[in-house]
Amino acid sequence: MSMSFSAVSVPSSVSRPSYLCSSAYQFSFGAPANYFRSGSGGRVVLHGGPLHLCRKFCGLKQWILENLHRQHQRKLGPTNEYKSIKNQFKDHSTDQSGSTLSHEDDVSADSNDQTSKITSELEESSLPSSQPHASVTEPTTSVESPSMPQTHSSKFLVECGEEPSLCIAVIGATGELARRKIFPALFALYYSGFLPENVSIFGYSRKNMTDEDLRSMIASTLTCRVDHQENCGDKMDVFLSRTHYINGGYDNREGMSKLNVLMKQFEGKSEANRIFYLSVPQEALINVACSLADNAQTLKGWNRVIIEKPFGFDVLSSHRLTQSLRSKFEEKQIYRIDHLLGRNLIENLTVLRFANLVFEPLWSRTYIRNVQVILSEDLGVQAGRYFDGYGIIRDIVHSHILQTIALLAMETPISLDGEDIRNEKAKLLRSVRKLEPSDVILGQYKGSTRDKVDLFMNSLTPTYFAAALYIDNARWDGVPFLIKAGMGLIQHRVEIRIQFHRVPGNLYRERMGHNIDLATNELILRDTPDEAILVRVNNKIPGLGFKLDSPELNLLYKDKYNVEVPDSYEHLLLDVINGDNHLFLRSDELAAAWNILTPILNEIDKKNIAPELYELGGRGPVGAYYLWAKHGVRWAED
Repeated sequence: MSMSFSAVSVPSSVSRPSYLCSSAYQFSFGAPANYFRSGSGGRVVLHGGPLHLCRKFCGLKQWILENLHRQHQRKLGPTNEYKSIKNQFKDHSTDQSGSTLSHEDDVSADSNDQTSKITSELEESSLPSSQPHASVTEPTTSVESPSMPQTHSSKFLVECGEEPSLCIAVIGATGELARRKIFPALFALYYSGFLPENVSIFGYSRKNMTDEDLRSMIASTLTCRVDHQENCGDKMDVFLSRTHYINGGYDNREGMSKLNVLMKQFEGKSEANRIFYLSVPQEALINVACSLADNAQTLKGWNRVIIEKPFGFDVLSSHRLTQSLRSKFEEKQIYRIDHLLGRNLIENLTVLRFANLVFEPLWSRTYIRNVQVILSEDLGVQAGRYFDGYGIIRDIVHSHILQTIALLAMETPISLDGEDIRNEKAKLLRSVRKLEPSDVILGQYKGSTRDKVDLFMNSLTPTYFAAALYIDNARWDGVPFLIKAGMGLIQHRVEIRIQFHRVPGNLYRERMGHNIDLATNELILRDTPDEAILVRVNNKIPGLGFKLDSPELNLLYKDKYNVEVPDSYEHLLLDVINGDNHLFLRSDELAAAWNILTPILNEIDKKNIAPELYELGGRGPVGAYYLWAKHGVRWAED
């Protein structure tokens, strides 16, 4: 029998060592049933979990190459063999946990380490087993390997048994978004066990602060799960102790270099991964991103960069921003985040479509009459200075609304891989017809000093947008997708309504009253208020006589699932850590969305379209009702 590994085949009679690459993991090749399974052709196959397999893998590498090396040393005499073994034991006992060497220094230092030589020789798959003394070089590590899955445990580590470290830097750490959303979401993930134990959190800004200042600032925003609460205080103390502050000053290149040095102190020599959350104003984004790319990326793992919306002001500025980012990062490293896409409603769209046979056959123009996507904010959400510059089209419609439609209407992807889903979303967005002014209603709410509403509105920036979109492909030809997005309305509501065609030749039409539309079957996916899935059906009212009703069959989440719903930032940050990018906009999706909206934005800039005023706390512009009627759609009552 022989043991086969990569290009190396070694007789099983070779003497076996009593130790592995680390003395902490003893391994006996005399008990193959515990570690191996027989494969075809008399070979032995490793089995087990990813991390356990890593240890076996490293031990097997060590065993094979040490015997090859030892056979060669016998030719040089017992003195050299004794020195080699002594050096190996010495190298294994060296403590590397506090190393702050750069990647280039690591290569130079490890070139004299016998253990690293052995590991490197085996990883060089092109190196024949008969040449154990060929020149050894450290394997080159890319910023993010496209050929390997982006999971921690799937990679064979340089130091067996040690998990990759993870550093998360929040750039703009003293801002409102970081304090209220990002740091609490990171703690929630840590508390729930979704962050590795060797995680380090870094806050970066221009303010003159200390670690303790940052910890005090964010401590009041951290909360534990209502349905957990075990060891909440202890977990919070550990999380805060792992949080550090860097004053980046006004030179971002120098600041990012300081951040890089600090991160290395917590990473050691094993695989090191980094996430950078850029919670900065749009005007500072390119400078920060470029400085980060040149001075703070790790060479020992992957780097991922999170960018907040808006992604440009128009098609031209968005293209320039994309080009600047792509000149420094690969597309797969860029995560354009929209927190509204982290809601459970959005994540559940693909499950409802592709995991339920009852829905997928109906998902086309043959059965669906129209689709309504509704996002209305009530009086509790007011526009601010940022909104005055961008408006509801650039802030909500461009990313959240169009991404929702893309997930709802796309063709079936070939897999659940993020790139496969994004491919289908991009194709769908390119099929959307450009908007015409006649298919759009804009609005702006009226405020007064009596209502203590500070609008910050000194322009015609719309706070309400209603439109009818059409998708020019075989599945959706002629089906209107109605959008209603507004602020300062009577109710906070987020839902998708899918109305089906009337029953042809309906036998019961005379018993359904004068409004046949009320008897239309409807699927309602509601996020707020009270997350639910509702199906409107026609039913006979119990009792004598023959009266029909259109009740809603409902799955109310709060009644069915007794769990606390995580914040959307938790969902999306976990996706970034796991390398799942299907809810983040790719550059081609970004460009396709701008192409849809650019004609309307141009008309607004030319002042050819003026927003219709509506009462704060009302139902929106009256023109939206006429737009719905024009496209044969029944208005969904608030």
